[in-house]
Amino acid sequence: MPPKILGISGTNGSGKDTVGHMLEQGHNFFFVSVSDILRNHLKIQGVPLTREATAQLSSEWRRKYGLGVLIDKAIKMYASNGGDQKYNGLAIASLRNPAEADSVHQYGGVVLWLDADPKIRYERIRQNQSDRGSDHAIVDNVSFEKFLADQKAEMGELSSADPTALSLNGVQSKCDLFLRNEDGDLNSLKAKLDQILGFNAS
Repeated sequence: MPPKILGISGTNGSGKDTVGHMLEQGHNFFFVSVSDILRNHLKIQGVPLTREATAQLSSEWRRKYGLGVLIDKAIKMYASNGGDQKYNGLAIASLRNPAEADSVHQYGGVVLWLDADPKIRYERIRQNQSDRGSDHAIVDNVSFEKFLADQKAEMGELSSADPTALSLNGVQSKCDLFLRNEDGDLNSLKAKLDQILGFNAS
């Protein structure tokens, strides 16, 4: 049976928002990007949109409101927009702290990890900047070296002991499902997604 709540995590450019929109459009899921929540707050505050700024804000919120704050916000958004009475489920991207995976599990959901070769992901975000939106374009317009450095920081490879910091390695260790998204074919991705989530089960 497909999950009612799906947390989506993975590396930059791996297709997290694409998967969220596939569930939104193909299976009547409500889709929330926690990165969008952070970017919208930064815009309201007049703070330049950078990956460092969103990371800093997310850590600040986790210290102030609890490690699962972004998942809690997504759940509240789901409920206030009709919840189970209107939708088949909730998809939440982009988990970047292991406590967020724990929070999804506490709500009875599962967590999906997406990944692809770094060069494929870099070319993907460069080619799809217009589709990813203006907010993404601001943070995506970087060199390949900066892209890799950002990934290293987000994976938690810079040896931070702060439990509120980004740690994709920590999230990955708690994921239930894993999907490679490298061939660039949306129909193929949808088929793989439907299969791994159980939508094709008879």
